[in-house]
Amino acid sequence: MRVLERKLAAVLLGCALPVLAACNSTGLSSFGNSVTELELPASVETYPDSEVFKVAKVQFSEGNYGHAARYYERSVEIEPNNGEAWLGLAASYDRVRRFDLADRAYREAGRLVGDRAEYYNNIGYSYLLRGDVVKARSSFLKAHELDPTNVTVNNNLDLLRDNISRPRKTS
Repeated sequence: MRVLERKLAAVLLGCALPVLAACNSTGLSSFGNSVTELELPASVETYPDSEVFKVAKVQFSEGNYGHAARYYERSVEIEPNNGEAWLGLAASYDRVRRFDLADRAYREAGRLVGDRAEYYNNIGYSYLLRGDVVKARSSFLKAHELDPTNVTVNNNLDLLRDNISRPRKTS
């Protein structure tokens, strides 16, 4: 499954999602490249409350997923009803492979923005990273139902279909 994850990450990273989507322009999907990107730091630099959310998005876009998670944690403390921050937090946790924490953040994001295609797309991508293609497909289909013209969702469904239907090499 690691090979599938890497292939999907490479393709999906190119379509990186805006903060409310797991795969569009700011890259809120999930995959870390180095060990340091996969760690949650004990602390991060302090910023004024009015800047923390912006810093979180920048950290994520630069691939500093552990730092992004810490700033998104602060963002949701400051603005607990910011669905975009909760999705960013969940995606950051996905990137550092803390799916237990991602699940909690997705539950909160779902309460705030659960009726959006971007939410279901992010959830689908999270399941994909975990190797659960059945749940990933189900979530991508729900996203497609909500927004059939969403290019990112359609690309994710195509990618999933293409990778599942491709014959596997056996050793």
